[in-house]
Amino acid sequence: MHRKNPELMFACMSDQARYSYIQNYVQAAPWQIEAVTQLLKEGATIPFMARYRKEKTGGLDEIQLEALQKAINWYDDLLERKAFILKTIDEQGKLSPELKKQIESCMDEQVLEDLYLPYKPKRKTRATLAREKGLEPLAEWLLKEQNGDVTSKAEAYLSDHVETIEDALAGARDIVAELFSENLQARELVRIQYQQHAVVHAMVLKSKESEAAAYRDYFDFHEKLTRCPSHRLLALFRAEDEGFITLIMEPDEEIVLDKLSRLLIKRNTDASRELELALEDSYKRLLSPSIENETRASAKQRADKEAIAVFAENLRQLLLSSPLGQKRILAIDPGIRTGCKIAVMNEEGALLHHSVIYPFAPANETFQSKEKLKQLVKVYAIDAIAVGNGTAGRETESLVRETDFDRKVQVFLVNESGASIYSASEVAREEFPDLDLTVRGAISIGRRLADPLAELVKIDPKSIGVGQYQHDVNQNQLKESLDQVVLSCVNKVGVHVNTASHSLLNYVSGIGPVLAKNIVNFRTENGPFKSRAELKKVPRLGDKAFEQCAGFLRIPDSKNPLDNTAVHPEAYGLVKKMAKDLNCDVDDLIKLESLRKQIKPEKYVDETFGIPTIKDILEELAKPGRDPRTKLEEFEFANVRKPEDLTPGMVLPGIVTNITRFGCFVDIGVKQDGMVHISEMANHFVKDPAEVVKLQQHVTVKVLDVDLQRKRIALSLKQGS
Repeated sequence: MHRKNPELMFACMSDQARYSYIQNYVQAAPWQIEAVTQLLKEGATIPFMARYRKEKTGGLDEIQLEALQKAINWYDDLLERKAFILKTIDEQGKLSPELKKQIESCMDEQVLEDLYLPYKPKRKTRATLAREKGLEPLAEWLLKEQNGDVTSKAEAYLSDHVETIEDALAGARDIVAELFSENLQARELVRIQYQQHAVVHAMVLKSKESEAAAYRDYFDFHEKLTRCPSHRLLALFRAEDEGFITLIMEPDEEIVLDKLSRLLIKRNTDASRELELALEDSYKRLLSPSIENETRASAKQRADKEAIAVFAENLRQLLLSSPLGQKRILAIDPGIRTGCKIAVMNEEGALLHHSVIYPFAPANETFQSKEKLKQLVKVYAIDAIAVGNGTAGRETESLVRETDFDRKVQVFLVNESGASIYSASEVAREEFPDLDLTVRGAISIGRRLADPLAELVKIDPKSIGVGQYQHDVNQNQLKESLDQVVLSCVNKVGVHVNTASHSLLNYVSGIGPVLAKNIVNFRTENGPFKSRAELKKVPRLGDKAFEQCAGFLRIPDSKNPLDNTAVHPEAYGLVKKMAKDLNCDVDDLIKLESLRKQIKPEKYVDETFGIPTIKDILEELAKPGRDPRTKLEEFEFANVRKPEDLTPGMVLPGIVTNITRFGCFVDIGVKQDGMVHISEMANHFVKDPAEVVKLQQHVTVKVLDVDLQRKRIALSLKQGS
């Protein structure tokens, strides 16, 4: 997919070079690469390709397709960079046939930059000043390492601008140093030394010791870069950015200089000794800083990639966490002085009532609060109560559980991370323009219980609280990754088009913010959609958008039962043919397994539909519109409320709230999550915590240690089971 100016792209680059480059990042056959490239050009989204174009992509899943899309974009960026470099060097009149061939055949971004370095426009350097003084011939003579008196040779270059022999030699060495720093082999040698042998050194700034207490593990820190995990690197970079430590990454200087000397200096003459001085200067002043910056950037990129991957997987698990479903919910946003805000919602999440109770000090209206709750549960036939887990959350949960209702009511403590951000957002103001922020927060808590995905898409993923170092990683890459996760989750679950908010519709394949609002406006003006086909009446929703979105939108009350399934409208004719061949209608085909078992997929294979798609259709007919998320289970914490209640040895129930590379965090009901280090996750070696736990998983943990001063709670999974 050529996203940029096609005139800058290389017509001369072979298809094989393109395939080789892309296959470094994802395992895909050339025909798959071409198919995905074409689909992307046509505007296909990753969820659409993964679900409805399996024959064309060879069954690539979303992860493979996303990697392939990135690789295609990277390749296009490489081509554009090559075109720019060739043009720049050609304009200088220095593009030899050999150099042009080197650049065109280069498939490594860093080597490409090394090739460009000698021709890259730069500010005046010590070398350019020396050249202006006419010292380039002297530098060339030194590089030949010929026998001869260096002093006599340098004397010939004295002038008004070069007053002494040492000035002449220093200028010549400056030119040599720059040439050494631009030497391809020298740069690669130093790069390898940094990649394989660099050590990370961190030292606290003496004046910052008290302020930097949170980073005291790094006050005098040394570790080989190849062994430094991503979370530690990000912590080091953050400490450096905040001005608490100095951070250096470097290999052994003496070893590198020895290797460079053997590469670049071949003889033992007076000129050779000048080259040794130039080499040392080149390494310390030019090569080392350049490659260290490159190494730091690469290390940061690697750390960012891992942190973003962890964040993305946590977000995926949170978005796909179990929904309570369409129930009547009473939601409570707990508060002490300002009271507990109550919002009552019907099965569709519409607000029926809101009020406030004051069960805690200073009002202490405990009895009145319980009576109010009993009244609301009875009047509105409440099925479940959602309590936000913020300040006074546990106390409010206890109040609710102590109240005798006239019906069975489930009680859930709901993670309210980001609810306050939603309350003040433009989306919330659009939904509830006349309501106070606190009431909006209570509504969000209730809706989050009913359908976490539908509510959480309204909040910036970074505010949901399931990542680490989210403000330290590359923000564009983070947003791109998290947006892709939300897109994937929304389309995996499917969306009821007649109840979905424009925030949710925004993430449906092929829709986006403009069409999402157009769909909601059309629904408001014309009533609920009666069929998928009616979507084509929405302004600006053309054939391509319909193709991309229709299969992910559900219409439960449509006359056509397929409109409430993941069967794409383009396959409706195929399903009708199956039904006709069995002398039944589509409804019968959905209801009766005996009929579906008679269908032979190979009978219906044609140019459009292959075995994978036909099998998907049959699976969907067996469970039309089924939510792929698991059923929500009730959970109750032990009778502990604050860290001071904890003692080592306690075994408690908890909920996994966050997963990192070094372990996981567990809510045990004391307003502060405890940490299970990776070494305490199982009785066997654990490489990745995600192999052991999932977000929102109910677990049993043992308290190992409580550090009230540092606000740290150490837990164990292997000792708690």
